[in-house]
Amino acid sequence: MLLRTLIPAPALLALQTASAPLVLLDCGFDLADPDAGARSFAASHLPGAQYAHLDRDLAGARNGRNGRHPLPDRADFAARAGRWGIAPGVPVVCYDAQGGPYAARAWWLLRWLGHADVAVLDGGTAAWQAAGGRLVAELAPPRPQPPYPAPAPAMPTIDADTLLARLGRVRLLDARAGERFRGEVEPLDPVAGHIPGATQRYFKDNLGADGHFKPALQLRREFTALGAGQGEPVVQQCGSGVTACHNLLAMAHAGLGDSLLYPGSWSEWCSDPGRPVARG
Repeated sequence: MLLRTLIPAPALLALQTASAPLVLLDCGFDLADPDAGARSFAASHLPGAQYAHLDRDLAGARNGRNGRHPLPDRADFAARAGRWGIAPGVPVVCYDAQGGPYAARAWWLLRWLGHADVAVLDGGTAAWQAAGGRLVAELAPPRPQPPYPAPAPAMPTIDADTLLARLGRVRLLDARAGERFRGEVEPLDPVAGHIPGATQRYFKDNLGADGHFKPALQLRREFTALGAGQGEPVVQQCGSGVTACHNLLAMAHAGLGDSLLYPGSWSEWCSDPGRPVARG
């Protein structure tokens, strides 16, 4: 079973029952309490899962100018993937209990590394339990592999200077909530507002009331209404390059292809007073 975007909980249960090679990554996190995800994982998680910490495993070192969650060094992340047991051809399923943003970040990073057989558990931990899956506290022994072979980035990105030069010629989607996008509040970064020309697409709008992703056709209609698929390149950004991956995942699931990620996002953009800021 080749994984690409989302996997339903019953399909994951079947994979586990088949005892085929599989890596599960629990990506649960809380921006307001960075240790909450690790505590939750220690208390209960899907059988066989390993924990992927947003700050330590799914992001690189910050220098004050590259955003709150810069991309990890490729060699470091390739080694990390190997320690998780990820190798070419081994399916990977990422999940969280927060609607999928942190799982989507892991999904994107593994695809960036060149690993195509990776999906996000649709509906996360709640869907797993609703399908009859159990949670455990026992830690599974890792089955380490060599560093993942990753010669070149396999997912497109754009940096701040290039984005600045191309403003007005790309379709820029911002995954943050409306009040942050408009600049009414800013709890995480020193400047409020958004990149000029951006359109808001709150990542939670990709989900239905049941916490699952909306059907692919509905997502396709919604993103097309925002200008996706109409010739201009689509650039995804948010506060720090994390929830933007949720929009990227939703678009891929909708059959709209892979858009570009601006990894630094607003937290990097607003660190330079020379870059323009929009509000409202």
